[in-house]
Formats: sequence, C-alpha cells, structure tokens
Amino acid sequence: MSVLEIKDLHASVILDDETTKPILKGVNLTINSGEVHAIMGPNGSGKSTLASTIAGHPKFQVDSGSVTLDGQDVLEMSVDERARAGLFLAMQYPVEIPGVTTSNFLRSAKTAIDGEAPSLRTWTKDMKASMEKLKIDPAMIQRNVNEGFSGGEKKRHEILQLELLRPKIALLDETDSGLDVDALKVVSEGVNRALEEQNTGIMLITHYTRILRYIKPQFVHVFADGRIVDEGGPELADRLEEEGYDRYMSVAK
Repeated sequence: MSVLEIKDLHASVILDDETTKPILKGVNLTINSGEVHAIMGPNGSGKSTLASTIAGHPKFQVDSGSVTLDGQDVLEMSVDERARAGLFLAMQYPVEIPGVTTSNFLRSAKTAIDGEAPSLRTWTKDMKASMEKLKIDPAMIQRNVNEGFSGGEKKRHEILQLELLRPKIALLDETDSGLDVDALKVVSEGVNRALEEQNTGIMLITHYTRILRYIKPQFVHVFADGRIVDEGGPELADRLEEEGYDRYMSVAK
C-alpha cells in the first residue's frame, strides 16, 4: 500500500514581478492506495495550487510543511523524480505539444517512468485496449499532443495516461470541466478502472457533485482560503450541492 502524506503545508504563488502571494495556509491530508478523496471548494480557494505544488510546478514555492510518498520526501524531488516515484497529475488545462505525436509521447513517458522501454507488442496491445475503453479515435494517436483536440479529447487523453502509466497516487485537477454527460461517464469509468485494477489513490478536485455520481469518494474535504475547513463522507458533498460554500467563507477568514 502507498501513502501520500501532507503535513501543515504552506505555499505561495510566484508572481510576475517575483514577489510571492501566500495561497496554501496549513494543509493536512493523507491519501492511501485505493482511496478517493474529493477536494471541493469555491474558485480561488487553493485546490489547484495544492495539486500543482505536490507535482512540483515551478510557479509555486513551498514555504513550510512536508509532503511524503511512502516516507520519501517529495519536496526534495525534481518533477520527473516525482513522476517516477508514483505521482501523476491530470491537468485542468492540458497543454499542446507541437511536433510530438501522442504515440511517441505516451511511449516515452512510460519508458522514463519504468526505466526501460515497454515491449512494443505488449505496449501496442495495452494502448489500443485502453483507447477503446475510453472511446478514443485511433487516429488521435498520430496527432500531436493535444494539438487541435477538443476539451473532451484532452481529458480522455489525460485518463489514457493514467491507465497506461499506472501511478501510485493520481491528482485529478477538475477532470470533469468541459465534459458533456457521455464524456463524463467515459472518463469516470477510466478513473474507476485505475482504482479497481491498479489500486491507485485518487485526489479528485472538483467544484460540482456530478462527477461524484460516477466516482464515489470515501472522503470529502472542503477547501476555503488555502486550507481544509470541513471534512466528511459522501454526504458532505450532497450538502454542498444544496447549500453551496457561503457558510465556509467566514470560517476561513
């Protein structure tokens, strides 16, 4: 079993003029293999900053606290070392990579993480199987990464990476944004396969409960003003759907 442990994490965003602005203000969270933790909260509360900081985005500076994966200090690792250790980030806004085909990108990523190139026959079989399950057009694999992709194609590609790279812990940053109902179901099924077949631990960032109808969280955490201000089970998400986040705004200040 793998464990991602975040203790009293404080972090700031580095602004264009090189000054910093505090965003995370003491986050404590533990995610084990096979668990789904939904992170919910209003815009600007720090949810995406948490995911980006764990993944090692250079725009964010850790001020204090710790992040460990299976006892290893994540904050001392480079971004690629974090990926090899078993962390995965599905981005809110996946970027285009001109000149790099999706096929080459995926196989290069798998090679970098595993330390050796996968068998071409096995790799092709696994990739085709995952693409079929995610209802991805086979022609997409020869297109440049995310170049000209629709919003739904970009998000399906993120989950294709999740299935093929087999991380220990996956950070899913608003994977449901921009998806219609059919695409949401397909993407959710992919996340559930990672849970069931790979025992991946999931941190699922979302504003809305609609994705939680398909991906069932054991834990729900409410974010406001850079920290967790409430926690509970799935029933907390239902309450948020009815009441919104207003009741937490005064608590956070």
